[in-house]
Amino acid sequence: MNKAQDSAAKAPGQAPALTPMMAQYFEIKAVNPGYLLFYRMGDFYELFFEDAEIASAALGIVLTKRGKHLGDDIAMCGVPIHAANDYLNKLIKLGHRVALCEQVEDPVEAKKRGAKSVVKRDVVRLITPGTLTEDDHLEARAANFLAALASVRHGETDFALAWADISTGETHVIDLPAHAVQDELARIDPAELLMTEVTRTQLMATHLLPPNLASLVTPLSAEQFDSEVATIQLRTVFAEADIDPTVWSRAARAALGALVFYVLDSQKGKSPALRAPTSVAPDKHMAIDLATRASLELLATQRGATKGSLRNAIDLTVTAPGSRLLAQRLAAPLCDAEAINENLDAVGSLANDTMLTGRLRADLKAAPDLARALTRVALERGGPRDLAAVGQAIAAAIAVAQRFDGLETTPVLSRLVTTLAAAPLHLASELAAALADDPPLLARDGGFVRKNYHAELDAERALATETRAVVAALQARLIEQTEIKSLKIRHNGVLGYFVEVPSSPGGRLLEAPFREIFIHRQTLASVMRFTTQELAELEGRIARAHDAAMQIETAIFGQLCAQIVTATNALRAIADALAELDVTTGLAHLAATANYCRPTIDNSLNFAIVGGRHPVVEQMVVAQQQSFVANDADLSGSDAIGGGRLWLVTGPNMGGKSTFLRQNALIAIMAQMGSFVPATSAHIGVVDRVFSRVGASDDIAHGRSTFMVEMVETAAILNRATRRSLVILDEIGRGTATFDGLSIAWAAVEALHETTGCRALFATHFHELTSLQKTLSRVSNVTMKVREWEGEVVFLHEVGQGAADRSYGIQVAKLAGLPTPVLNRARQVLTILEQRSTGTRLFR
Repeated sequence: MNKAQDSAAKAPGQAPALTPMMAQYFEIKAVNPGYLLFYRMGDFYELFFEDAEIASAALGIVLTKRGKHLGDDIAMCGVPIHAANDYLNKLIKLGHRVALCEQVEDPVEAKKRGAKSVVKRDVVRLITPGTLTEDDHLEARAANFLAALASVRHGETDFALAWADISTGETHVIDLPAHAVQDELARIDPAELLMTEVTRTQLMATHLLPPNLASLVTPLSAEQFDSEVATIQLRTVFAEADIDPTVWSRAARAALGALVFYVLDSQKGKSPALRAPTSVAPDKHMAIDLATRASLELLATQRGATKGSLRNAIDLTVTAPGSRLLAQRLAAPLCDAEAINENLDAVGSLANDTMLTGRLRADLKAAPDLARALTRVALERGGPRDLAAVGQAIAAAIAVAQRFDGLETTPVLSRLVTTLAAAPLHLASELAAALADDPPLLARDGGFVRKNYHAELDAERALATETRAVVAALQARLIEQTEIKSLKIRHNGVLGYFVEVPSSPGGRLLEAPFREIFIHRQTLASVMRFTTQELAELEGRIARAHDAAMQIETAIFGQLCAQIVTATNALRAIADALAELDVTTGLAHLAATANYCRPTIDNSLNFAIVGGRHPVVEQMVVAQQQSFVANDADLSGSDAIGGGRLWLVTGPNMGGKSTFLRQNALIAIMAQMGSFVPATSAHIGVVDRVFSRVGASDDIAHGRSTFMVEMVETAAILNRATRRSLVILDEIGRGTATFDGLSIAWAAVEALHETTGCRALFATHFHELTSLQKTLSRVSNVTMKVREWEGEVVFLHEVGQGAADRSYGIQVAKLAGLPTPVLNRARQVLTILEQRSTGTRLFR
């Protein structure tokens, strides 16, 4: 129990000490446990008790005191309303959740109930990492998913995962076996994860919860995962989508129900702008497990940086929605050869017309983030700039569609153009006519409606503007009348309009004949302030004109929002089409500028890469004005010969083995996400799963050594890989004793060849394994070429047929800077060991 709850618990027995405001605070705080309560008081959000202490430390703001409660000082801190977003953003990024408590009545109305009446307040929104909608809180080029994981003990499946990006409305659900939970969570990478405590305990015990997500779990009760209640709620929330919840499994309904409940609760009555959920079939996308994603550095490097990842190397999109879509495609490449080839057709068509592609990219760059603007408008959280964004996006859509007039297009491009051409031009015209060129962020700021759009508004504005001239004329008359040349008519937020004169001549205005005209308001050290009947009337006219203008603008804003909400479905389709076209043009530009080729994709077991390159390493090498050494790889197989080929890759450290292994996995992923690939040619039979076990790491949090992690990941590969999979393995067995490791590596190669039959690259320093080429028909030996020159080793980074005779470990150690005595002793020991029996006759 925190301090505020403790105080609230004591309060009933000590009613005299509980002020009406504090009673209201405790009541609101009690129904929002676990949230920092931003309690609106005038122009500030105030925090009290433990909330204040937490926020003060997190935000670096001053912690103050406000009287006493039950004998204790009340800790307090606050943030101004106009700067609240910045503070909220920082708190959310630090993992806190905030309940936004607003004044829901005018203080004037509260006073009518009595001088000591408290203004009514209520929580209007719960702000959590997974329910953000404002651009200030979101990364523009990253999705922000809220996910819910449900588990069932009996039924069609073990688990179901539902996820949604509240900022765009996209919603999905998938049924999962237990072993796939971790991998799917890694793919989605949610900002917040909902589950019961029982499920969390189960996942932690089985190591199925990715370490980076453990701190993002928000526990919900089992009742909130009730599938029967969810069925009713889903029909209500998605009524217009005409969905049938019974087509989903019990676990899927439970996950969706919990997700929707949480979103509804966080928005406090405002309908979430969620799209009808789409069911994701696991076999429609390439499976990539958590270890492989980390090893291949698809979306971020293993250090968590964006630079150096595959996404960073190939993302040439010009819009934030396009970048988000590219990331999703990269995280889940397709497994449907027909769909892949349709995407490649579109990319190829634009890659061959660089002039058209350039123009399209310029048009797309002018398109704002339509999907997120729509969500804010639907939640009544939008502003004039969101309305302007809708109009600009429609205009961009029409401009893009017109670029294709008279051109033959591929099926994908034709579909996108048809959607974009149907954009509601009348709505764009209305928004352009209504909105000023540079509208303010908030509607309450006013001044966002364009001149000549609304006659009555123009009239009220003219009245407010003309009063400035009237004020100036009045000031001139009063100067002439009083002969006080220093007399000024000024304005501030407290007094409104007033007459200000220096103290010396000001005394004359208190005497006849001026005291009948001037009404004294305030005396300061050097000036005196007055008003007049005429000035008071003028001020009233100005205020009424301003209020009238604001009311008209507010009504116009509401009407424009209503038009947008009515067109939501059409506008969402346009947003999707703009994002997809951005991805397509970005990949086309990449293909044209980086010398990538179109891969041949079919349902065979082919994997023939000619002149393959690592897309990330190549960029780094070229930036250093060097050339990347391209290499071939042919793992092609067939059902007739029992599966794919397995290459045993030997050669020295620093020779390029890991780069070679990874580049082939990346080429497969790029091809199936619909991209051209860094190669001279590529023929790839659809890969259902990619596995990468490259590099060493431990998992201290779960008590796993480096070798244990290696074995866990190898076990996952051997248990889950199929004939259609692509496996790359590096240095299996090197983390334990030599003979143990060699035995494990030997058995793993045999299992991949005899049982799995997958296409595989297996890098090793166990040169004894190369003898397997003699007994396993689909195994081939290749090596990374090196040359020795005057006692130095030169790495050529070329892959050639054959096996390495040694690993050149001492030469690499020399390059690393090991002391000369250590190197000399190492050579002596190596000579002795090489003269002894290696003990590997068992395998020969």
